Amino acid sequence: MRQVIETDGFDEIRTTESEAMSLYRDLVRARRFDERALSLQRQGWMSSYPQFRGQEASQIGAAHALRTEDWLVPTYRSNAFQIARGVPMSDILLFRRGYSEFQSGHDRPVFPQAVPIATQIPHAVGLGMAADFRDDDRVICSYFGDGATSEGDFHEACNFAGVFEAPVIFFCENNGWAISRPADQQTAAATIAQKATAYGFEGERVDGNDPIAVKQAVEAAVERAREGSPTLIESLTYRQGAHSTSDDPSRYEHAQEPLPEWRTADPVDRFERYLRDAGVLDDEQIETINDDAEAELRRAVERAEATERPGPDAVFESVYDQLPGRLAEQRAWLHAHLDAHGSPEFDY
Repeated sequence: MRQVIETDGFDEIRTTESEAMSLYRDLVRARRFDERALSLQRQGWMSSYPQFRGQEASQIGAAHALRTEDWLVPTYRSNAFQIARGVPMSDILLFRRGYSEFQSGHDRPVFPQAVPIATQIPHAVGLGMAADFRDDDRVICSYFGDGATSEGDFHEACNFAGVFEAPVIFFCENNGWAISRPADQQTAAATIAQKATAYGFEGERVDGNDPIAVKQAVEAAVERAREGSPTLIESLTYRQGAHSTSDDPSRYEHAQEPLPEWRTADPVDRFERYLRDAGVLDDEQIETINDDAEAELRRAVERAEATERPGPDAVFESVYDQLPGRLAEQRAWLHAHLDAHGSPEFDY
C-alpha cells in the first residue's frame, strides 16, 4: 500500500510547501461544504444529502493529480472531488435542491453525477476510447465506491478498457461500506485492487487518508493512461457519517471488523498535524483558510437561493435534440394539468 504520511510520527514533508498548502486549503473547503450541506438538509433546505466526511483526502489528492483538461466522471458522493476540480459550490447545492446540474454554465471537464451504482464506469471507458480514437491525450478518471465493484458495469468497463487500452483511471474509493454492507461481505477477493489483474492492467492500493500518497498514485496512473495502460486504484478510507441523510448506520455498524487507526482517523486533522510538524502551517493560516471557506460557502448559498426556480418545461429539456412524440404528449398533458389545478407549492 502506498503511504507517505507516517503513522508513527513526522518524518519529513514529501511535497512542495505550496502544493501542501493547496491540498490543505481544498481539504478545509470540502469539509466546511460537507458540514454546511448537512446542516442545510436538516433545516429542510434540500431533501437529501450524501455526506463524504472522512473521505476528503482521498478525493482532494486525486483531483490535484489530474490536469485541467482531464475528465472526471463522478458519482453522488464525489462532491469534494468536484469542488477541487472547480465546480462551483452553488452548482452542487442547487443539484441537491432538484435543479439540473451546472447552473453556472461552467465549462470544466466534469460529467454529471451518476446516482445509479456503477452506470458511469462504462461511460468513462467510452469517453477514453473516443479520446484515443481522436489522438487526444486526455485522461479519464472514473470515480466510484467499493459497492460498485459488485456490479456488472464495473467488470464490463474494465474488460473494455483492458482490451482497447483506454486511457482510464478506475478510482475506487473504498470507504468500508456499500450502504450497510462491509466490503468483506460483498467480495471474496482480498483486495479490490487485485481485480485489475483479470483485465490485464495494474491495480494499486493507497492510504486514502493521505492526500500526498493519493496524489502520487494518481499521477503515476495518469502517466500510464497516456501510454494506453489503465489503472485500478483502491483508495482505502472510511465513511465517518451515514450513507445518506435517510440512513441510520447504528443499525449495522457492528457488522464490520475493526479497522486500523490510520484508516479511520480524521484526514483533515491528520494532515493539519503533519503540516504543523513540518513548520508549514500555523494558527493564523488555519484561521484565514477557514474564514475564506466560510465566506465562499455564504456566497454559494446566496447564489443558490437567488437562482430562479425552473419552470415545468425544464424536465423535458436537454433530453433529446428533437422532442419525441411521446414526450411532447406528456408535456402537453402536464400543461393541461397545471392549467386546471395550478402549480404545487414547495418549501424550497
